Amino acid sequence: MIIFLGVLFHFIGGFASGSFYIPYKQVKGWSWESFWIVGGLCSWLIVPPIAAWLTIPDFVEIIRQTNGQTLFITYVFGLLWGIGGLTYGLGVRYLGVSLGSSIILGLCSVFGAIIPSIYYQFYPKAGKDSIAMLFNSSWGQLVLIGLVVCIIGIIFCGRAGVIKERDFAKDKSMAVNNKDYRFGLGLFVAIVSGILSACFAFAIDAGKDMAEEANQLWKATHAGQGEFLFQNNVTYIVVLWGGLTTNFIWCMVLNARNKTFGDYVNKKTPLLANYLFSALAGITWFLQFFFYGMGESKLGNGASSWILHMAFIILIANVWGLVLNEWKGVSRKGYTWLILGIITIILSVLLVGFGNSIKL
Repeated sequence: MIIFLGVLFHFIGGFASGSFYIPYKQVKGWSWESFWIVGGLCSWLIVPPIAAWLTIPDFVEIIRQTNGQTLFITYVFGLLWGIGGLTYGLGVRYLGVSLGSSIILGLCSVFGAIIPSIYYQFYPKAGKDSIAMLFNSSWGQLVLIGLVVCIIGIIFCGRAGVIKERDFAKDKSMAVNNKDYRFGLGLFVAIVSGILSACFAFAIDAGKDMAEEANQLWKATHAGQGEFLFQNNVTYIVVLWGGLTTNFIWCMVLNARNKTFGDYVNKKTPLLANYLFSALAGITWFLQFFFYGMGESKLGNGASSWILHMAFIILIANVWGLVLNEWKGVSRKGYTWLILGIITIILSVLLVGFGNSIKL
């Protein structure tokens, strides 16, 4: 049951992340930087403390009592992740929801799952999985195989993207539903985003002392009821401060450069709807990590949780890509590679989930 709940929570989180960009597509007359930062203020500044307040009444005191070095490192990783999150939005804009998410999150899953285990190989810590533990245990080997299979699935999706671009080049009318599609620039942005987005996993780990304090406080009044599902909600606050810093500065720069500050009060656009859709996107985005924290409390904060989370997002994003006609008019060969990639990623999820069940 613990395994099932862990996978279920990761799926819900993955669904939220894979779907969060959809409301942005309903925003009319605003520049990208305007709707991105409005949604970001909800997801990085407003919603996290509300979620923490509802689940961890003493979260302010926990943050206050955490040593400065831990807070600083957590915040810095949040800054780096913020760059990854910023470029994620651009990657999805230039490559589409399905292809952009597949490449970005695939790279993110690799770096987010492997680098921490390499770090703990040289700096061991109780409860953390080292790379040697992964290679020398049956469950760890399954997790690694699942990771390799996930990478193969991403390569298949990337191949589908190349075919998609070629088809667009042959028939310009096919790009009507993909007016921002730019494969070369999008691929570069996606690579940067995929690498830096993995810093969220490092930030959660860096701020684990806060989550453990919340966990211990909860256990003191809930003896024998397992681990606290919402322990990471306090850590998210500090991590997302870093993400907000990066994104806010850049969006303000773009507003100034593109002279789009007027978007926020432009009565020629559906202002109320734009704010509501942007807020909905931001709230949906935050829910991914709300449920990630619940899944992590069941499965553990190792390679397995991160890979499951990323893989589910990739699957959901690809489904949305099909629903939104991002692949309309693409040849059967392109569709075949895309479907093959999705199936391969599903296989990777099953392998990782089974590896976890052996471990526990």
